[in-house]
Amino acid sequence: MSTSIIIADDHPLILKGLNDFLLEKQFNVIASAKNGKEAFTLINAHQPDIAILDIQMPILTGLQVAEKCKNEGLSTKIIIITFEKSEEIYNKAKSLGIYGYILKEFAIAEIENCIASVLKEKSYFSPELIEYLEIRETPKALKNLTDSEMKVFKLLAENKTAKEIAVVLFISNRTVEKHKSNIRTKLKLESKANTIVLYAKKYQDFLSEYT
Repeated sequence: MSTSIIIADDHPLILKGLNDFLLEKQFNVIASAKNGKEAFTLINAHQPDIAILDIQMPILTGLQVAEKCKNEGLSTKIIIITFEKSEEIYNKAKSLGIYGYILKEFAIAEIENCIASVLKEKSYFSPELIEYLEIRETPKALKNLTDSEMKVFKLLAENKTAKEIAVVLFISNRTVEKHKSNIRTKLKLESKANTIVLYAKKYQDFLSEYT
């Protein structure tokens, strides 16, 4: 028996595109809705395996529908689709036990993998979203570094050698190496030569104020 799915989105083109794609992949799309209230009514009536919900819908949002499903004890697994990369929405989705969070620009590419994960009782969150949230969270880790360590870290991101950093900051090579060791420890980085440089480059945007 094929997986039963209900989809909901207030944008007709997105709704049709998703519907056509799922049918082409031989999923059993049993109904579709254009707003959150309609979506919840359909979920409650049919109790499908999966409901794929746009997050911003009239009357009830995708998250509000998920919350109502949770409160009613419905077993339908919720996947939300959205253009929003939001830590707040991500945390709310996790707290509601939502199984999937897909960014709309990747929806067609990711929806099959997401459904496959959900059917195995595994959550699926768009890799682009996770990477974005990890980058957003990084300053918390960087707060553990002293100003001197941050200056060294910034220069490492600019491909400066330890010797060049020593000259720029008017400190000894040994002090630079000590700072690098402290940075590795605080950020829990491997001791490989280029690990600290790659990490610094990844989060270079947060280092601009350190000169």
